[in-house]
Amino acid sequence: MALINQSHPEEFILLGFADRPWLELPIFIILLITYPMAMMGNIAIILVSKLDNRLHSPMYFFLTNLSFLDMCYTTSIVPQMLFNLGSPKKTISYMGCAVQLYFFHIMGGTECLLLAIMSFDRYVAICRPLHYTLIMNQRICILLVSIVWLGGITYAVSEATVTLQLPLCGVNKLDHLVCEIPVLIKTACGEKEVNELTLSVVCIFLLAIPLCLILASYASIGLAVLKMKSSEGKKKAFGTCSSHLIVVFLFYGPGISMYLQPPSSITRDQPKFMALFYGVVTPTANPFIYTLRNKDVKGALGNLVRSILSSK
Repeated sequence: MALINQSHPEEFILLGFADRPWLELPIFIILLITYPMAMMGNIAIILVSKLDNRLHSPMYFFLTNLSFLDMCYTTSIVPQMLFNLGSPKKTISYMGCAVQLYFFHIMGGTECLLLAIMSFDRYVAICRPLHYTLIMNQRICILLVSIVWLGGITYAVSEATVTLQLPLCGVNKLDHLVCEIPVLIKTACGEKEVNELTLSVVCIFLLAIPLCLILASYASIGLAVLKMKSSEGKKKAFGTCSSHLIVVFLFYGPGISMYLQPPSSITRDQPKFMALFYGVVTPTANPFIYTLRNKDVKGALGNLVRSILSSK
């Protein structure tokens, strides 16, 4: 381990897959392909949600926020990954690490809460259709999104700040592809049990409780859908809700496996593959999941493409 005499290192060495260099080129190529796909897919969702009047509803307002979050989320880590995988220099400055730490966890924490709000929106739409426009009016939607963003920022700023105060005893090597709270806690020396406990407690409120609310919402939605007489109504409800459930499990599954266990018990390669999954795979898959299973979005995308082609 490299030793330095300062309270914190000037830079961190991100080891990544240094022990398996044959993995670097395939992962670099995958990231080089999926990152533009994620950006274009989420930009397309935002554009059609704004330009098509049929999509001016609370569900697509929340979906627009999710797409924006996914763009920021993947951008907070993928450029750094590409630089490290494609270069012999595998370093990140201390300030760069701190900025990445804040942004990555702001986006992650906010997305945890936003997915819960999206499930509540579907619950109201299907189980309380007569009160939907009253409950999910524009003012309430903006308020809910503001609370979600405030919750994500509060979590990230508090947890990242406390984590950055941990002593590293001169160690400046992180066995990871990015700067992430559990890995920094694991790397730190001295007493860190309080940090581990605090992270677990906070993540119960950010991961476990929202997931339980989502599952409860969809249990109620499932019962309501079974009572529907219209087969077309059942099909539409199943299409929109199944898309959201797929996104929920893709995001929460890796997040829970990473954050709801003590950082000291995390295996060596787990953070790397989990970061690739919820920071790259999920933001890339989300636009396709919502597009392929949603007739309204597919129709709006078709109209957008036709209008672009006709203008040329």
